[in-house]
Amino acid sequence: MAGPKLSEGLERRLRAAFEDAQERGHEFVTLEHLLLSLLDEKSVAKAIKALGGDVRVIRQSLEDFLQNRAAKAPEEQEDGPQLTLGLNRVIQRAALHALSSEMDKVESVGLLVQILKEEESYAAYLLSDQGIQSFDLKEYISHGTEPEYDGEVDPDGEDEDEDGHGPDPLADFTTELVEEARQGKLDPLIGRDLELERCIQVLCRRRKNNPLLVGEPGVGKTALAEGLALRIEQGRVPEVLANAEVYLLDMGALLAGTKYRGDFEKRLKGIMKGLQAKENAILFIDEIHTIVGAGSTSGGTMDASNILKPALASGHLRCVGSTTFKEFKASFDRDRALARRFQKIDILEPTVEETALILKGLKAKYEEHHDVVYDDDALEAAAKLSAKHLTERFLPDKAIDVID
Repeated sequence: MAGPKLSEGLERRLRAAFEDAQERGHEFVTLEHLLLSLLDEKSVAKAIKALGGDVRVIRQSLEDFLQNRAAKAPEEQEDGPQLTLGLNRVIQRAALHALSSEMDKVESVGLLVQILKEEESYAAYLLSDQGIQSFDLKEYISHGTEPEYDGEVDPDGEDEDEDGHGPDPLADFTTELVEEARQGKLDPLIGRDLELERCIQVLCRRRKNNPLLVGEPGVGKTALAEGLALRIEQGRVPEVLANAEVYLLDMGALLAGTKYRGDFEKRLKGIMKGLQAKENAILFIDEIHTIVGAGSTSGGTMDASNILKPALASGHLRCVGSTTFKEFKASFDRDRALARRFQKIDILEPTVEETALILKGLKAKYEEHHDVVYDDDALEAAAKLSAKHLTERFLPDKAIDVID
């Protein structure tokens, strides 16, 4: 099995370090050449700044060191500068760490940890002098640095946000349903007026303003959240919700690629911070039972529900959840503290007659998509026959599948 490769960014930085040593007429490519080159990588500059280091000070100190203290190459040296043993050790350790962590590539930021282990080097001294310690750096990396950028930073490390934030977590892991409604991407909500009104009432509360939609799969829990977004877009909600935004959390994307302990927590905290920075945001978590235990690692107790609880209890974050009766009993009975923060709303299966009305309300979308016309008898038959024969599923979802 092939070992991990050097990332494109790291290969570029190593080439730059070699060329720098060659241009300066130095005998060796040292850790100081490497660190100076690494400062031009966004991920490295961000890590140093996040841990309280000053990129400018480190850069200037390295320039002074290489100008005045690095060994010059003898005149007879013809094959260019050689890598020092320390530099070779750093690369080898980084590759071994990537291999043991089942990583495909060795990234630039990972070399900082290995440089700190070369305690006799000036590069390690500079990092330590800036307060950058191995443990803190490992914690920073394990809590999810952004993927290595293909670009470089300017010499002063000025081209990133002052707070070190990367991409918008709301854009990465959520969908804004009111905007979807504005673009005509959501189906209309037919019926469910009482349930929707109850949901709106709970959202308007000062505290514990978190509705929990509980019902069997396919009865329309997600459609209710989309109906809320449609109401907001149409301006048919109380003033307190007039400019609200409804963010649908993509739990699959949130969990995907969370290889290291802390990755999941960092993503979720980023979402929470983004939501709380908005004036009127509502988070919708479909299948909310998945957050109980989501992100927790062996020996750890920090899962999504523990991150959400403080904001839910205070009313600073409004959250709409959906789950089934079975999962509600299994998950929320186990976590009573989480259950107390929600107001349960039962979403019962509609009758055959109600389902027929729902199909009539939706038929225009399906007629346009399939380029057909449904008569009322066909829609009523779809409701009746699906209820009679598809006994393992629930209305209206199974009837909608029939007309689709």
